Amino acid sequence: RCVLKELESLGKALYGAKLIAQRFQVQNCSHHKDPVSGSACLLSMIEEGNPHHFFIATQDQDLANKVKKKAGVPLLFIIQNTMVLDKPSPKSLAFVQKLQMNQLVPEHQKQSIVQLKEKEGLAKQEGAKRRKRKRAGGPNPLSCLKKKKKKTQEGQEPAAEKKKRRKRNRNRVKAEAVQSVQKNEEE
Repeated sequence: RCVLKELESLGKALYGAKLIAQRFQVQNCSHHKDPVSGSACLLSMIEEGNPHHFFIATQDQDLANKVKKKAGVPLLFIIQNTMVLDKPSPKSLAFVQKLQMNQLVPEHQKQSIVQLKEKEGLAKQEGAKRRKRKRAGGPNPLSCLKKKKKKTQEGQEPAAEKKKRRKRNRNRVKAEAVQSVQKNEEE
């Protein structure tokens, strides 16, 4: 709101910029009743670590230098007809490295943690039983062997032995009945 008030006060020279700024969502600032300059308002909104994750887009070098002194605030500017995102400031890079170093555990602390776990019996055993995963195998190699021919004695063919035919049960019953009738007649 402070930027829009400043653009209105500057008059017709920045009327186009005012129209463009009005298209965007207006963020409420803390100086509602007594507006301050646009750059002071933007700086006040990114204080305390930029909690709303704002980007600052400006052509003002003084404002750009002040923004670069704050960590975690991306800076946009225009070169010819192209919007350019400025590389992270040294302050931002240092802040990120500090965060990473605080999150990482130093090597000597890792070793002491391992030793404490071993004392308490919480460490994983290296020699613990590990189950092997069964993997899909091929066919059984014994099922792939060629069938062996049976050896026959004295050259007899096994096919001749198999050619004996069985008689059906009912034929056999009839034949037995006929034989028994014939025996009875003979006697």
